[in-house]
Amino acid sequence: MNIVVSGGGTAGHINPALALADTLRSRGHSVWFAGTPTGVESKLVPEAGVPFKAFEASGFNRNHPLTLFRALRLASKSTSAAAKWFEDIKPDVVVCFGGYVCIPVGRAAEHQGIPVVVHEQNSVMGLANKYLSRLATKVALTYEVAGASVTNKQKVIVTGNPVRPSVYRATREEGRAYAGVPANARMLVVFGGSLGARHINTAICQLKDRLLSYDDLYIEHITGPKEYDTVVKDLHLNSDEAQRWHVKGYEHQMGKVLAACDMVISRAGATSLAEISALHIPALLVPFPYATADHQTMNAQAYVDRGAAYMISDDQVESEECASKLTSIIDDSAIRSRMREASASFRTEDAAAELADVVIAAATGGRNEYNNADVKK
Repeated sequence: MNIVVSGGGTAGHINPALALADTLRSRGHSVWFAGTPTGVESKLVPEAGVPFKAFEASGFNRNHPLTLFRALRLASKSTSAAAKWFEDIKPDVVVCFGGYVCIPVGRAAEHQGIPVVVHEQNSVMGLANKYLSRLATKVALTYEVAGASVTNKQKVIVTGNPVRPSVYRATREEGRAYAGVPANARMLVVFGGSLGARHINTAICQLKDRLLSYDDLYIEHITGPKEYDTVVKDLHLNSDEAQRWHVKGYEHQMGKVLAACDMVISRAGATSLAEISALHIPALLVPFPYATADHQTMNAQAYVDRGAAYMISDDQVESEECASKLTSIIDDSAIRSRMREASASFRTEDAAAELADVVIAAATGGRNEYNNADVKK
């Protein structure tokens, strides 16, 4: 079967798309990826060994009407280009993960009678996915609340957010060896997404003495590339402290690091939460306050409601309340155990397979040899 996966703009769209591609290819299907020529996908997708096709697309600024005309012009041009490409590769189904490039790709599929499946990673549906959900055969969600705007509820299915096998197959032993952390130590990972988070970094630096007072606590502090020099300066670690406090600008082996740790403090982006839940990690979440429709707060709230995490607002991350929540996770093994059990309830490790089932069923008109009775309705 020939399948096109599309997404662009952020790694939050690309990583779950690649997780689905891995699963589909493992089942013997051919997968192509449609993205933009300059987005992060143009680098990540070829690195993953998935054939890549680029189409121009852009958003628009409501305060500048001319940007809307440019966006519409690009969408029209790319819709035609995608339709011609589809004539060559003959896809059986197209899967859209979000980003403006999905609009022309999804429209071209609809024009040619090719089933479209939409996957929304966040608790608030993005603009492109909201538009495409009207013409989609199925709308797969990470959080049920994201389907509120979908008129036809028969289309909606909650599958979770796919995570690549390299994340959930990593073992604690491999991670500890990679990070240089003893097997019997406790380990905290600090990260703010791919770009870092100034407030989280500042708060953790202020807690330096408090955190290092735990003799068996190791900190893996991933600052974001732009924050690295500032954090190194603020921490001013001596050689002994640096044995237990590891500072990195970026981490290329996040699966191993997360598999090794006992707790995290992080943002609440879709990919971060999927990886956290896939490995059942206790968490203190600090939502990015300027995310569209405040979706990171809604993402985090879903974890708080199940008991899988604590949450603190960005403007309170340097407060004693934040420090108290973090140290309570570090101190109390019962809290960590409850959070791990609650995090496992998201069943993220099953998401790629369940979404693949939905995609194949859409392509075959409901006939799916991989039908999984456990797919969440």
